[in-house]
Amino acid sequence: MSAVLETRGLTRHFGAIVAVDDVSFQLHRGELLALIGPNGAGKSTCFNMLMGQLKPTEGQVLLDGEEITGLLPRQVWRKGVGRTFQITATYASMTVVENVQMALLSHHGEILRFLPFATRQYREEALALLDLVSMADQADRHCAVLAYGDLKRMELAIALAHDPKVLLMDEPTAGMAPKERVGLMKLTADIVRSKGVSVLFTEHDMDVVFAHSHRIMVLNRGALIAEGTAEEIRTNTTVQEVYLGGGTVFADEGGAAHA
Repeated sequence: MSAVLETRGLTRHFGAIVAVDDVSFQLHRGELLALIGPNGAGKSTCFNMLMGQLKPTEGQVLLDGEEITGLLPRQVWRKGVGRTFQITATYASMTVVENVQMALLSHHGEILRFLPFATRQYREEALALLDLVSMADQADRHCAVLAYGDLKRMELAIALAHDPKVLLMDEPTAGMAPKERVGLMKLTADIVRSKGVSVLFTEHDMDVVFAHSHRIMVLNRGALIAEGTAEEIRTNTTVQEVYLGGGTVFADEGGAAHA
């Protein structure tokens, strides 16, 4: 199975603190790969290096064999890497379909050229994406009145508007009710199967992780300590000890905490 995303010795220092320590892994095509660990393990720092928000101190990031280490976030996005965040960010004054249309305009490089006529562009394509995430029936509702779970599904449609090769999902079910969590991750798994998108996600709900991941990686104090199937991770004594013992929060020179 070929790797669409790969890291080699990915490392990030904040002063004397090693937040991510020599992390190497491969994300395969059409795979749903979970990255888990205690708070402060280095998950978000790792994500930020993959997406270009942070530059690695050492190591490489490769997409389809091409090095993308140190590229700006918009350059990484153009290469085919999408991302969803713990807290949704949408245009509350716009409708659901208009939000997705804006993402499609950006994907096609027409965000400025057609801005006065945005609501006329790519509506059918936007509706198809909303149908994929079971939101087509709410297309003309304003985002300001949506339930949080619906906002998360809309955010997924927005991320898919760029037709990404890789989708990074940072705690996609954060703030959701248990039933909504299960529904969103089942939806994500269905999209992985139907569209062949490769997904790397972080998550604290172990029921979600064990139910839907093809593989699981465990990060602690910046280093990978385990990798395997759900059953292998569930029975790994080192992983059990890490979760029972909690995690470490790293701080940079300015005193800001980093996961």
